[in-house]
Amino acid sequence: MRTVRSFVLRAGRTTAGQAKAFSDVGPRFLLPYTAQPLDFAASFERQAPTILEIGFGMGEATAQIAALRPQDNFLCCEVHTPGVGALLKRVAEQSLTNIRILQHDAVEVIDHMLPLDSLDGAHIFFPDPWHKTKHNKRRLIQPPLIAKLAARLKPGGYLHCATDWAPYAQQILAVLSAEPLLRNTARLEAGGYAPKPDYRPLTKFENRGLKLGHSVWDLVFTRV
Repeated sequence: MRTVRSFVLRAGRTTAGQAKAFSDVGPRFLLPYTAQPLDFAASFERQAPTILEIGFGMGEATAQIAALRPQDNFLCCEVHTPGVGALLKRVAEQSLTNIRILQHDAVEVIDHMLPLDSLDGAHIFFPDPWHKTKHNKRRLIQPPLIAKLAARLKPGGYLHCATDWAPYAQQILAVLSAEPLLRNTARLEAGGYAPKPDYRPLTKFENRGLKLGHSVWDLVFTRV
């Protein structure tokens, strides 16, 4: 049987700057995938709240959030080499120390590396919407994954998702609302969607979409 993955591999070219970041700072900030529970304190060289990010793209928002929240650790999963290289480059340029990257499928990371009740938060920003109805089953945010992710959150920990595709926003809201370990932080009169938290920056792509009249939906749920 085909298992659901958190990604689809796409072609991309790594720039010279990204390749240099791999060699210069990769040894410190890249974590190897192992089918063993991750020691957060050893990996980040400190004790601090840990936030999981699934699919950070080119790392623009990730680096901005990490800089804004130096008190938190950010464990970031992405499989695309150019994106990993881009975030490593940002880490070096901005002297960030609170990011660690796993270049591996986030589903397997959740299954094998993240203990229950271990995360203080999780971010899933603009996952692939798989627009065609016949491809909807390939969407990342589905009940089995959310059940696993919710179980890895500490009580009081949060899950923040964002999408610019209305049908996916509706699906995410339905999936998260149906998970018994999660509670919506948004008011019912807001339709179940949350105001954009201050820490999530507007990316260039999102700004362009907003100028064209597109909407973005944020969903923030907490672990009960």
